[in-house]
Amino acid sequence: MDKDEIKGKAKDIAGRAERQVGEWTGSEEHQVKGTMKQGEGKVQNIAGKAKDALKNDNDAERENEQDTDRGRRSA
Repeated sequence: MDKDEIKGKAKDIAGRAERQVGEWTGSEEHQVKGTMKQGEGKVQNIAGKAKDALKNDNDAERENEQDTDRGRRSA
């Protein structure tokens, strides 16, 4: 799990809480700020997932290359 995924999820949850408090208190400012923070968190979470997927793809590609090289050496 990428650190951006964790930070993004935390920001999403904090934004959700702030938005909810804004709804309970009737504060449009808190509702808007919470919604914005939620959006930022979702974007950061998606970016973290993408980075993690790329890292996993690169790791798998390196393993395949190493297996291919081993096969060439033993033949």
